[in-house]
Amino acid sequence: MNRREFAAGSLALLAAAAAPKVWAAEGAPMFPKNFYWGTATAAYQVEGAVREDGRGESIWDRFAHTPGKIKDGSTGDVACDHYHRYREDIGLMRAMSLNSYRFSMAWPRILPSGTGQVNSKGLDFYRRVIDELLAAGIRPLPTLYHWDLPQALEDRGGWTNRDMAGWFAEYAAIVARELGDRIGDWILFNEPTAFTNNGYLEGIDAPGRKSIVDFLRATHVVNLAQGAGFRALKAARPKARVGSAFSMSACQAASSSADDKLAAERAHAIMNLWFLEPALHGRYPAAFTFLPETAMRIKSDDMEKTRAPLDFLGINLYYRTIATAASAWARITDPKMWLFPVNRGYGSEGPPTDLGWEVWPDAIYDIVTRMTRDYGRPAIEITENGCAYGDGPDAAGVVNDARRIEFYRGYLGAVARAIKDGADVRGFHAWTLTDNFEWSEGYRARFGLVWVDFATQRRIVKQSGRWYGDVARANAVL
Repeated sequence: MNRREFAAGSLALLAAAAAPKVWAAEGAPMFPKNFYWGTATAAYQVEGAVREDGRGESIWDRFAHTPGKIKDGSTGDVACDHYHRYREDIGLMRAMSLNSYRFSMAWPRILPSGTGQVNSKGLDFYRRVIDELLAAGIRPLPTLYHWDLPQALEDRGGWTNRDMAGWFAEYAAIVARELGDRIGDWILFNEPTAFTNNGYLEGIDAPGRKSIVDFLRATHVVNLAQGAGFRALKAARPKARVGSAFSMSACQAASSSADDKLAAERAHAIMNLWFLEPALHGRYPAAFTFLPETAMRIKSDDMEKTRAPLDFLGINLYYRTIATAASAWARITDPKMWLFPVNRGYGSEGPPTDLGWEVWPDAIYDIVTRMTRDYGRPAIEITENGCAYGDGPDAAGVVNDARRIEFYRGYLGAVARAIKDGADVRGFHAWTLTDNFEWSEGYRARFGLVWVDFATQRRIVKQSGRWYGDVARANAVL
């Protein structure tokens, strides 16, 4: 760490120590005692240092360096340089009075070839991060897999290869043994619906495949890996609390017709339950017109292997989905519609973010209360929620991102309402701490509470970050 980084981190810590107590106004939505206030990041999006200290190549290294895959032509080679600046970034979290940090561990930084030889320098990096978090009074909440599969494993078939379940379990066991004395809560996967759909069906994310068969097989292997990883982590650390972070969307029918209502339930099943029902109940939900067991290569004892009695559910939510039934013509002409006869679109009644995603706070209330009702009031953490707005610093160096404040005020108010109505929500993690490499969008989409000049790595806490810190101190929506 250089002197500038040390100074920035020290100033952040001093700011935290001097932060005044914030009192909520009468009637402000309050949160339970010991509620977790945090931010979320992902290794490839923030760490950089992709060729340092023995890290192996990931599928996102390969994908981002393929011309035409990233909208602004960028890569995550440097990103936010969090690998070298993690102390500064943790200092910013402490200055905001946050008490939880959801981050991911880069599988290729720990196992460069995906399996086999362990890279001790990779483990040492995460030890330093965890120790720094604990010293700052911040809970480490690591995600084992946030999309950066070692390229060596993709070369062996990636998530379509059934051996991935064992390889993932091996990785989970290594990390739990080495780092589990410092960590109580773990997340297995981030958004399996997204990385299988976008990476294997639509081709818009790494590894860039476009195959319905690959997609179906990948979803089943990920479910097998979720079960295997859960058991491996529990075997290494029996007292650990283990969950997964699921991308979810409140799915609504476009009309009151029976066909559209069925379409909305199919959308709910594939978007919200496809990786939850196998874990909790050992079965697939009714998303399709029939279950393609042969294409998915489901074996007779597989569904028992997918079981993972998760200790908590992580929910990532960004938008609601409006579903309509596919037309008869579409079902005849589009092979995907034979299996899944649903048209899905974003809601459009609320104001759009810079990515065109509708701002609709009721969506998070609806999904949290439905999961509470349908699954017997499980422990829930909001593991991601956020918005992309491009506001930058003004002449005085202030980032006035009022729209982001209003976004979070609405969504946090909806979460508070869900808690009041019986949901057991224990934490909220804003996406994201710093502006970063936003996958195929590159650096164009800015979700951070902290603005980053990617040329200099200068950081400025946005007004939304200051407001979010006040919310954390008050434990209430301000």
